[in-house]
Amino acid sequence: MVSEGKPAPTFTLTSDTGERVSLESFRGKPVVLYFYPKDDTPGCTAQACGIRDVWAELQDKGAVVLGVSPDSPRTHAKFREKHGLPFTLLSDEEHEVAEQYGTWVEKSTYGKTRMGIERSTFVIDADGNLAKMMRKVKPAEHADDVLAALP
Repeated sequence: MVSEGKPAPTFTLTSDTGERVSLESFRGKPVVLYFYPKDDTPGCTAQACGIRDVWAELQDKGAVVLGVSPDSPRTHAKFREKHGLPFTLLSDEEHEVAEQYGTWVEKSTYGKTRMGIERSTFVIDADGNLAKMMRKVKPAEHADDVLAALP
């Protein structure tokens, strides 16, 4: 199980451009790793656009932003282009990384139980340790919470 102050689980996933992206390649910079359920849905769009709208402030803090969902790289590319997202989206189709971070959880919708992504964010410090974990993130408040969590 992940916890603050401990090393962040490392991974390599395929991005919206088809490149393989490794968490370790960002060592030396703070990383905002956020998990979201599905591209181009209302809550996920609000969350992504909130980050887009504070992009300059995130850049001032030297942060790298990585969004992760089970959607395909192709779907990510459409989502990113449609909303002008300046950060990388990663495809976790087998939800292996989501499981490592504890964000692949049982969810209940309209009385039906299924597995899915719990909207969560992890701020990883320049040394690769989990500096802050945010679970059950509210899309409208997400960008402000991320800015507050970064040094």
